[in-house]
Amino acid sequence: MTLREQFASFPRDMFAGIVVFLVALPLCLGIANASGVEPFAGLLSGIIGGLVVALLSGSHLSVSGPAAGLVVIVVDGIAKLGSFPSFLMAVLLAGAIQFGFGMLKAGRFAAYVPSSVIKGMLAAIGLLLIIKQVPLAAGFANGSASAANAAAGTIDTPFGAMSLAACVVAILSIAILASWETRAMRRFALVRLVPAPLAVVVLGIGVTLLLDFTAPGLAPPAEHRVSLPSLASFAALDKAFGWPELVHLMNPDVWRLAMTIAIVASLETLLSLEAVEQIDPKKRVAQPDRELKAQGIGNMVAGAIGALPITSVIVRSSANVHAGAQSRWSAVVHGVLLLVSVFALTAVINLIPLACLAAILIFTGLKLAKPSMFADIAKQGIARFAPFIVTIAGVLLTDLLIGIVLGIVCSVALAIHANMQRPITMARHDDHFLLSFRKDVSFLAKVSLKAHLKSVPDHATVVVDGSRADFIDPDVRELIDEFVHDAPARGIHVECRQLEPVVQESGRPSGLRMFLRPR
Repeated sequence: MTLREQFASFPRDMFAGIVVFLVALPLCLGIANASGVEPFAGLLSGIIGGLVVALLSGSHLSVSGPAAGLVVIVVDGIAKLGSFPSFLMAVLLAGAIQFGFGMLKAGRFAAYVPSSVIKGMLAAIGLLLIIKQVPLAAGFANGSASAANAAAGTIDTPFGAMSLAACVVAILSIAILASWETRAMRRFALVRLVPAPLAVVVLGIGVTLLLDFTAPGLAPPAEHRVSLPSLASFAALDKAFGWPELVHLMNPDVWRLAMTIAIVASLETLLSLEAVEQIDPKKRVAQPDRELKAQGIGNMVAGAIGALPITSVIVRSSANVHAGAQSRWSAVVHGVLLLVSVFALTAVINLIPLACLAAILIFTGLKLAKPSMFADIAKQGIARFAPFIVTIAGVLLTDLLIGIVLGIVCSVALAIHANMQRPITMARHDDHFLLSFRKDVSFLAKVSLKAHLKSVPDHATVVVDGSRADFIDPDVRELIDEFVHDAPARGIHVECRQLEPVVQESGRPSGLRMFLRPR
């Protein structure tokens, strides 16, 4: 796109950037809260995604920032490493690994990960989001409500004090999110203009203000609201940033976490990139390796200054496309607005109930793990459903990286099993047998071949047809050779078509009666 074209399209990019900002703001805050870190870390990730990644990326419409899919990794990573600074070291290393992926042109390898494994990973992330956010939506933030609100604003339960305001806000928020995209609601111009997450946030702020003025005892307490620090001075700004500790550089757990973040973030980025290409009206193609480099630099910056890990995010990217964005400047505008909000909207942001953000993430989890996806994959057969379930179980019981590996191993095992069963078929008519080879016949087919040959009775006629095989392993041909050698003693007549002879140790071909494939 030329400079003149960029200038002409900038008004549309400005509008799209504002829309994406309104979608990204609650998501950045919600993901930070779900990750157990300060809200500033989530906003900082969105700012880096808009001001760093967007300028380096080759994608015109992709928008980057903190992703719900990494929440589980962040929570488990901080818990295992014991501190946020050590986690930031892992994020910085993950960025360097991602940049290395881009340099090695590893973007194409994502296509080899089975889609059933990727869908299983996303479904498991969705389930974990729901499990982790339901207590917060029910008002169990930080264990219980404050003592001042315990009488009127909460209900004692076996699990702790539950906030009535949080429950009501969460239920209303999920109802809004579920109905916002329906045909009945889309008839209203306001619904078409306002993103659903923003509507939920506005609802939460309105409820908070209303209760603060009319019934303070029922209002969400401070621990049930966003707590973004005021950045009125350089000292406050410096305190808001986080810095990685180089002492953790030699910790193997840090490197393991870095590799997990790099692989999962790269997969999510490449999947989002592919989805954006499909919905782009101009069908522009981005270079995956350049995108990995841009994401790597973004994550190195994120790890260096205290932000959450970054990926290209389909929710923000699709909002960008639907808002009419023409170039990457819309993502830059969204990053600038997030930066401004950190300084100018702190008081407003701190009125947002955490239950609103939990509802947004629960709804995100429901979309990632919707029941219809389970049913659709089950209909596609065991070869697709088994890796899907194995991946989900692996992620839920261990962690993301092990779950993905288990899903891939399951897919490979099923592929090997299919390869062992399908390359060789045998048909029978009376005492005549036709043994056919198809495609590639590896040594793994020896088991089924032995079973077929063992089933041939004495005094039969056997035709071994290799005309449709692209490759036949020497071990398989040796089995045929042995069968032909023993056939006369059993009165079996064997004819081999288009099978090359197996060279014996003496250097002479075996005694197969065959027709050689033309060269």
